Amino acid sequence: MQPGTRQSDQIAQFLQTVPLAMLAVDLRARVIAANAAAEAMLGTVPIDRPFVTVLRHPAVNQALEWVLDPENHATPPADTQMPPPPPGGHALRATISIAGRDIPSDITVSPMPISMGEGALIAFADGSGIEQAGQMRRDFVANVSHELRTPLTALIGFIETLRGPARDDTAARERFLTIMETEAGRMNRLVGDLLSLSRVEAEERRRPTGKVDLNALLQGVADTLDRAAQAGGVRIEMTLPSQPVQVVGESDQLVQVFQNLVENAVKYGGSGGWVGITLDHVAHEPRLRGPGWSVTIQDRGEGIEALHLPRLTERFYRVDAHRSRNQGGTGLGLAIVKHIVNRHRGLLKIDSKKGQGSTFTVILPERHHGA
Repeated sequence: MQPGTRQSDQIAQFLQTVPLAMLAVDLRARVIAANAAAEAMLGTVPIDRPFVTVLRHPAVNQALEWVLDPENHATPPADTQMPPPPPGGHALRATISIAGRDIPSDITVSPMPISMGEGALIAFADGSGIEQAGQMRRDFVANVSHELRTPLTALIGFIETLRGPARDDTAARERFLTIMETEAGRMNRLVGDLLSLSRVEAEERRRPTGKVDLNALLQGVADTLDRAAQAGGVRIEMTLPSQPVQVVGESDQLVQVFQNLVENAVKYGGSGGWVGITLDHVAHEPRLRGPGWSVTIQDRGEGIEALHLPRLTERFYRVDAHRSRNQGGTGLGLAIVKHIVNRHRGLLKIDSKKGQGSTFTVILPERHHGA
């Protein structure tokens, strides 16, 4: 028995209440309804057309044929990656191709409830986010392993040399111990940044509640880095309001943000001999839905090519990996900055052109909504 128009309308209304992409077919495997989530995922789904014209995937169509007519079709092989399907149904994990895009999906084909008529329901759970998260985790582990293996290999090599050929060579021993100290310091900084990143990510959804004077905080950051800047021939110039500037925030984390940005400007933009720190009021920032305070850190160094800018806050992404490592960078600093700024409901803007220096801007809300 095929569902009538009224029954098809009721099925369609039911599907719209389901958050997953889902469509319904009758006993002839012709589509009778699809919800908005299905059309967003699969494109326009034609009604009263064979399901195979919507999705040409052998395993999915085999499962549908079996669910609709189990007596005349072979049972599909069970997918051990999937939880048990409903009685009379089948669940599988498959990559479906839609408009040239491959989407890893968890798909469940189940008999239509008796109250809805005869046919089947096909539900799709888009697994792209899970797949992407898994890839990010694998990349992260690979990067950490690489970053730790390099200094560890150097340490092991120097230890073997000191125990062997350089055992009685005083000059070589001092040189090797200095290098070993540098490599151990790199590993220590990396572990410290990994722990810091982990803490920041864990707290990102929890808004800070303290009050911070940005004026005093920025002055403290500049004072801390002034000696290193002078040693590198860099002058730090401050442009701050004469009055205290209070924002909602966590002092230690904001110090970490601006210390990282100013330190980067001194290290990588120091060739211009100048780093500017400016604190300005923003009357209205649309993305913050209100007023804020803008901290701009600017240098006149070599600048960064446009192709690198979107990826600067990725973990371990470096414009110049060799130079960054020589400068003691771990490749995690800007990722930490991004997460701290997000926690403070602020914005991070990066503007740079090759040969024209770089500008990093952090805009923090003057007050949090609901605070």
